[in-house]
Amino acid sequence: MNERIFAIGDIHGCFGSFRELVERKIELKKNDKLVLLGDYIDRGVQSKDVIDYIIELQNQGFDIIPLMGNHESMLIDAFKGGQFLLLWMYNGGYATLLSFEINTINELDQTYIDFFKSLKLYYSFEDYLFVHAGFDNEADDPFENKFHLTWTSHTEYKHPALAGKTIIHGHMAITLAACKEIIQRNSPVINLDTGCVYSNMKGYGKLTALELNSMQLYFV
Repeated sequence: MNERIFAIGDIHGCFGSFRELVERKIELKKNDKLVLLGDYIDRGVQSKDVIDYIIELQNQGFDIIPLMGNHESMLIDAFKGGQFLLLWMYNGGYATLLSFEINTINELDQTYIDFFKSLKLYYSFEDYLFVHAGFDNEADDPFENKFHLTWTSHTEYKHPALAGKTIIHGHMAITLAACKEIIQRNSPVINLDTGCVYSNMKGYGKLTALELNSMQLYFV
């Protein structure tokens, strides 16, 4: 039985904020569940530290469910080279290489490759659906389209398979004020990406967690 259920939005290498949120703000315990909504890497300067910390928490027996974001998907595709590598580098991959102290994607240790490839595309728990971006409203099966799950967000869903579900996602940076407003109006679609890596932009620069039983927000 999980005492508390948390979700945390896009981290993007903001390790200091991530650790403070987990250890000091929400004070994560082993009977809590923590779903991470993807985009742990790129743009920020401490991608490796973020991944190491997630793995460490899992190894310590914490109930951590890390989902795949579009940035992890781009990293996996970058091994194909060509336009895939260019796309990842354009979207912050260079910062991740620096963080891992490597010059090319092919130098990445297999432990990390295995971690990225093991990430779930979405997670269902009780009446909640967790996903990095969103679900395909038009498809027979809204859970099949990987591109949708990692790249495409919607503010509402009409698909019968999603009826009665609260959808928790990240991917599209919003201000903390906008995030609070979404929760206050009991929206069935909640965006927790409050742009941690965009600390130079007014209203952004926060890493946010939501506890779903109490609907309480925590942020750094």
